[in-house]
Amino acid sequence: KQWYQRRVREFQTFQHCFVQINLSSAMVVELGYWGIRALGEPVRLILRYCDAEWKETTIEPTKEGAGKWFGQMKFNLGLAFPNLPYLIDGDIKLTESISIYRYLGRKFDLMPGGPEMSPGEAAEADMVEQIVMDLRNHLTRAAYSPQFESMKPALIAKLDARLGQLTTYIADKSFLFGDRVTYIDFMAFEFLEQLRVLSPESFKGMDAINAYLGRVASLPKIKEWLDSEECTSKVYSINSPFAPWPGMPPSS
Repeated sequence: KQWYQRRVREFQTFQHCFVQINLSSAMVVELGYWGIRALGEPVRLILRYCDAEWKETTIEPTKEGAGKWFGQMKFNLGLAFPNLPYLIDGDIKLTESISIYRYLGRKFDLMPGGPEMSPGEAAEADMVEQIVMDLRNHLTRAAYSPQFESMKPALIAKLDARLGQLTTYIADKSFLFGDRVTYIDFMAFEFLEQLRVLSPESFKGMDAINAYLGRVASLPKIKEWLDSEECTSKVYSINSPFAPWPGMPPSS
């Protein structure tokens, strides 16, 4: 009898876990962000690459959209630190873009060293991630500054220096960390493409960088997205359309 009861409890535990796993896998991931590329586009790329079930709550970059976000949504979503972008995945509610990128990297096995990264691999991944994020941060500071034109030369000089370093780092690797596609590749791809719009001349002659960007763009799910008419990089500005440098899409 005790054996039977123990087996029943084991089965009930297994059944509960199985249901929880299936419920979790059926959850639709929600991304909330302004209708611009900026920090949200790497999330869109990762979710499309992984063929995830997801939806986007788009806040229009307008006075009305800002009023809706700040007046109705921001403090009513259960976010611990309300901000954009946000990501909701079942009970997981995140803000801060780096946290979101890393979470998706872990969730979809897109970490540079796989699920069991060594301390050295994790440190190198953090370093490259921050180098890539630093480029986007410099672009943000300049793009939203009334002194954009005077800040632009220093930004381009920073970009040119980093492109040289990234060329050496990538060397003959297929992606940033070898043959393995990682979440940092989608950060690098998007932020470098944003900077290419700002300074296309910086990418001339950068064969290794251009080949790397081409390899990311040729990943089947990414290519399908980039070729589609709905692709956000074709219709969204890079920054707010009201920024001194919005980075308007080609269709505008």
